[in-house]
Amino acid sequence: MLNVPSQSFPAPRSQQRVASGGRSKVPLKQGRSLMDWIRLTKSGKDLTGLKGRLIEVTEEELKKHNKKDDCWICIRGFVYNVSPYMEYHPGGEDELMRAAGSDGTELFDQVHRWVNYESMLKECLVGRMAIKPTVLKDYREEEKKVLNGMLPKSQVTDTLAKEGPSYPSYDWFQTDSLVTIAIYTKQKDINLDSIIVDHQNDSFRAETIIKDCLYLIHIGLSHEVQEDFSVRVVESVGKIEIVLKKKENTSWDFLGHPLKNHNSLIPRKDTGLYYRKCQLISKEDVTHDTRLFCLMLPPSTHLQVPIGQHVYLKLSVTGTEIVKPYTPVSGSLLAEFKEPVLPNNKYIYFLIKIYPTGLFTSELDRLQIGDFVSVSSPEGNFKISKFQELEELFLLAAGTGFTPMVKILNYALTDIPSLRKVKLMFFNKTEDDIIWRSQLEKLAFKDKRLDVEFVLSAPTSEWNGKQGHISPALLSEFLKRNLDKSKVLVCICGPVPFTEQGVRFPKIKFQLQNCLFQPLTLGYYRGPLKHAKDR
Repeated sequence: MLNVPSQSFPAPRSQQRVASGGRSKVPLKQGRSLMDWIRLTKSGKDLTGLKGRLIEVTEEELKKHNKKDDCWICIRGFVYNVSPYMEYHPGGEDELMRAAGSDGTELFDQVHRWVNYESMLKECLVGRMAIKPTVLKDYREEEKKVLNGMLPKSQVTDTLAKEGPSYPSYDWFQTDSLVTIAIYTKQKDINLDSIIVDHQNDSFRAETIIKDCLYLIHIGLSHEVQEDFSVRVVESVGKIEIVLKKKENTSWDFLGHPLKNHNSLIPRKDTGLYYRKCQLISKEDVTHDTRLFCLMLPPSTHLQVPIGQHVYLKLSVTGTEIVKPYTPVSGSLLAEFKEPVLPNNKYIYFLIKIYPTGLFTSELDRLQIGDFVSVSSPEGNFKISKFQELEELFLLAAGTGFTPMVKILNYALTDIPSLRKVKLMFFNKTEDDIIWRSQLEKLAFKDKRLDVEFVLSAPTSEWNGKQGHISPALLSEFLKRNLDKSKVLVCICGPVPFTEQGVRFPKIKFQLQNCLFQPLTLGYYRGPLKHAKDR
């Protein structure tokens, strides 16, 4: 692969860059929508200029194709002619030109890592990058080293060796009916959210999230096992035990053979997204345009999405795979204020607004009970340690920006003994748009620590509550703490303009970037909350 100096992305003067560091879409010409692009890719037109041939591309050849009407970009070793896609790119032509004639993998990963470019650009594929031959090692010796549970140092980058966590390792043992895989993370902040397990047929995959890294166990099992299994975590020592049930009570001579990236510890930002197919169990109306979807994980999967993190849903639309990020929610705000914490939580809920002209949500809404949706492993950097000793929590949400607040509310009201007050200001257009209004009101009635305020931008004449858009006047009244030195956390989520306004007003250091489709923006602050007049 090519080594390209790190660049600013989006481009400093690009239409895609906004003042707060967020990202906005560039208006496209008529006839340049995603659906129009899909139609073009299926028209039979030669989009590569090579008449169907695939070629091996050298670095020298790639560099030649660096113009708008002749633009080749390399992503993870594959070269694409993106010139036909220029006018269809939601981020604008300037962003694609940042990587023209070079390896754009790093730039792509900064903003679009979740996008299924292989499907979107498959008709633009020019070929592979030419690589120099490498000396092959004796794989049998490497396999012996891998399967004894020790991590070969060659699989750990210098950065991780210097700055990352201690090397994890694994081992396995068996009884007549069970096989236990033990993962030693050497960390004390490990819980059931930290481990993701998938096994299909003889393929076993376990991802352990260790700080900003991912430790992968990926093995082709030597014998068959049953679908159901259990996961246990010993938090005091950071040990994870995955207990598999043998199909036959026979002794195993070895656990299995290593598969791709087995026993590797790598930064999460460098890992690809792994998907499993989940079945649609139920779909119910929450508002006139918002549905609550319930998906069931496969019986051979253990996955619990941490608070403040999101997953990606993937569907095939007219033969093209489309991917969108969504934040899972609780099935209800009133389930005894808390979701049951089970070793294998099998259901994931999503509150999703359906756009009649939207390509992805319309397809999602057409799914029938029993159909399948591909769901990725979780992503996000928010840690629940931010809630430690928290005394006051302020939540600002607009529309479906309410979804990340659902699990935060459930967690805050049940698991933070120091919490004294929670305030939610929920912005919508009309009363009919308010998600789970009755549940929020019942929750506030039941728990006096919670105050909920609804703000409408287009209310009817009968509306007696607050109205308008997010503003210093509204926030000045809302962001009032009970105690001068109390520990405060402010969370905000909604469309980009909403978030920008909210971030500008209080002098709070926000630690996570917000995007229209990202979980939430979170800020942490210890000093007094400043009002507009104090700025």
